[in-house]
Amino acid sequence: MNPDLSWVLDDVLQVPGARHAILVSADGLLLASSADIGRDDAETVAAAMSSMQSLSRAVAPFIGTRTPGQWRQTLLEYEDGWIFLIAAGSGAYLAAAAAADVDMEAMSFRMQQQVGAVGKAMSTPPRQTAGSDA
Repeated sequence: MNPDLSWVLDDVLQVPGARHAILVSADGLLLASSADIGRDDAETVAAAMSSMQSLSRAVAPFIGTRTPGQWRQTLLEYEDGWIFLIAAGSGAYLAAAAAADVDMEAMSFRMQQQVGAVGKAMSTPPRQTAGSDA
């Protein structure tokens, strides 16, 4: 069963200047996309975002420390906007596109909030055995 996670993306898009959002599996499969991006485009971006996070992890030693720590976020800047990419739980990533004048702090903060919500929504509660006194 795939839960409907469109509410996560809709909330990210509440930041003024936010344009599109997708949820991607680590292997590049599209898990969810905002309504304003076509399925084909969203699938293409999902595959690219999976590769982007892999590249981001690969260049972590460039930071210059012995142990660069865990990857948190990748930002891509273009003349007309930004792409934000963050980890969204085990094996998933949240990507969002925004206008050039977006409040970057607000966008990052909202995405981090939603990542916490995604983790809870995708987790499975422990199984209860009926009739057990354990």
